[in-house]
Order: sequence, then C-alpha cells, then structure tokens
Amino acid sequence: MAAESAAEDYPHEIDEQLTCFDSSVTSVKTILEQLMSMPRNDLLQKLDPLDQAKLDLMSAYTLNSLFWMYLVTQGINPREHGIKQELERIRTYMNRVKEITDKKKAARLDKGAAARFVRSALYDPDDKDSKKKAAGTSSEAPPSKRSKQK
Repeated sequence: MAAESAAEDYPHEIDEQLTCFDSSVTSVKTILEQLMSMPRNDLLQKLDPLDQAKLDLMSAYTLNSLFWMYLVTQGINPREHGIKQELERIRTYMNRVKEITDKKKAARLDKGAAARFVRSALYDPDDKDSKKKAAGTSSEAPPSKRSKQK
C-alpha cells in the first residue's frame, strides 16, 4: 500500500522524464565511482598535459553543473547566481582546449614534399637533357640550347 501511495505522489506525465533522469544519475554515479577509485595523482601521471587539462575542465564543469541543478531544486534562479559566470568561464577554457586539439589534428605542410611535387609537375625533359650534357662537358663550356622548331 505504501508503494502505491508513493507512485501517486507525482504526475504520470513526467514518469518517462524521471526514468531518464534516474538512468542518467546512475551512469554519472558509475563514472564518478571509477574516477574516485583511482588516486588523482596516479590518474594525472598517466595523462599528457592536454588530457590533464581536459580532465580538470570536465571535473569543474560537472561539479558546477550539479550545483546548478541543486540551486534549481532549492528554488533559486541559477541565472542570477554567480554559478552562471563560473560555467561560462569554464566553457571559454574548454573552447581553448578544443582549439588546441584541432590545431594538433590539422594537416601540416611538408615543404620538402611540396617542392618535389611542384618540381615533378613542372618537369621539362629538354631541361633535363641540357643539364646532363652540361654535367658531362667541361665547366668552361656553356650548355647548348636547342633551337625550337616551329
């Protein structure tokens, strides 16, 4: 009988939303338990500096988001609270880290390879023949130029 009265305490329209919320909270709890099971220093030693920054930003954003939700449950408007500015500050740092990772992933120009491509594309067999002849003759004699026939 107590279970039936507990089910009647909230409107049935939000039943699906509450179920989704419960599953989300459960997944957050599982992830946090995994993070908390390992000492933070050990975790940070395994990561490179960029991943360390990502972890710190994710942790700060998560905690501030949870505090945002707490304020909402207490009837306080979080948009008028300092938490909004803190979340915006963290977002700007997250965007900076994203820009850095995007720059790392961006293709880089290999100048040597580009020069070889251009040289190959502009290949002129007449020039190659004249260079070989010049190399084969003495350094005093200038390379002969072929006359172009029209």
